[in-house]
This record gives sequence, structure tokens and C-alpha cells, in this order.
Amino acid sequence: MFGTHYRIERKSVALAVAIMVVASIGGLIEIAPLFTIDETVESDPDMRVYTPLELAGRNIYMREGCYACHSQMVRTLQDEVERYGPYSLAVESRYDHPMLWGSKRTGPDLARVGGKYSDQWHTAHLNNPRDVVPQSIMPRYHWLSETGLQTKHLGDDLRALKAVGVPYTDDMIANAPSDALAQASPDSDTDELVARYGDATQVRLFDGDQRTVSEMDALVAYLQVLGKLSNAAQPAPKE
Repeated sequence: MFGTHYRIERKSVALAVAIMVVASIGGLIEIAPLFTIDETVESDPDMRVYTPLELAGRNIYMREGCYACHSQMVRTLQDEVERYGPYSLAVESRYDHPMLWGSKRTGPDLARVGGKYSDQWHTAHLNNPRDVVPQSIMPRYHWLSETGLQTKHLGDDLRALKAVGVPYTDDMIANAPSDALAQASPDSDTDELVARYGDATQVRLFDGDQRTVSEMDALVAYLQVLGKLSNAAQPAPKE
């Protein structure tokens, strides 16, 4: 076997052909499944989109590099399912541009963290992780509570996502800044917000401070919907 390999190495044309054959096999294995992607990827007609506040939180999550230490994909391994919940499905990342599956877990996976902890826990954890997890090595993000959320360009964010297939309407785009503020201001009129994004929309003071809508509000709102935009991965109720 090695003799054949050595002989091919001495002939540039034969070596080039062998490389192309091997690369073609690998490429075929990667590309062929894409032809049946419509049959293999799950669908969820009831899946909802991120609200402007949740999308702003996702942008902050990426800006602060949270994806470098936290993955968002529960694999099919038994110990992961037991720890984090049902394994992730492709449809759950349908509206994620870019996807944040990740591969490094300095911190725990966050694919199903939504609703696992209270808003107060998340706020305290982000302000100073060691207040709630003494052994944590996560850095502090205390300035998020002190920084007002910038909503001016949220409409542009929704418009860009619409261009790549996320079903935002013109009404959602036009009202993105006001909807972001309304979601973290429960005393305001939120009827139109709920009408646009559905009854599952969470409206409350995410950071516990009613004086202003902060970046902390947005990030906590985002964390609280992870794993909750779709019910496709949840086991069917027993009859």
C-alpha cells in the first residue's frame, strides 16, 4: 500500500488526480444530503420571530462575545439531554442569522435556558456572576444595567433579516423602536406589540428598573426566549 503511495507521489499528474478523487468523495458526502434538506429538516408553522427587544439582546450577546464561551446546541448525547433538555433541532435556528450553535463550553450550553432562571437571577448573574455562582469565571457585565438601549436602528435590523427570509412585516419594521421600549415597560400600552408578535410575548421589567429601558433588559429578554420560539423539540403530550 505504501509502495503504491510512494509511486504516485513521484508522478505529479497521478498525485493531482488522486487528490481530486479523494476531495470529490468528501465533497459528495457533504453536499449530497443538501438535496434532501426539505425532507429532513423539521418544520414548525407556529414558530415565532424575535421581538425587537429580544433581537437587540441577541445583538448585545454577540457584541460581548458570549458565544465564545457558551454554545447553543444540545447534542444527541444522553448526558447532554439529561442536563440541558431535548436535543436541538435545525428548525429552532431557522431565524438565527448568524447561527450561534458554537462548539466551546467554558460555560454551560444556553439553547434551553429560557425560563430556567428568573429575570432577577439573570440580572444579578450578569452584574456579578460570583454573587450567584461563587466558582464562576465569567466576567462582569455590570455596565449593561447602566447603559440605555439604543433603538434607532432596530427597524434596519428587522429589514435586513426580512431580506434573508425572516417573516417580519412592514408594520413590525416601522414600529420596531417603539415595540422594543414597550416590551420592557409593562405600564405602557402593549396591545399592538402583542398583536404583532403573539400572546407568548413576554412584557415586563426584565432588569427590575422602571426608570429606563437598558441593555440589560434586552439581553435578559433574549436569554428568556432561548428554546421557546418553537415547540418542535418538545415531546408530544400524552393522551
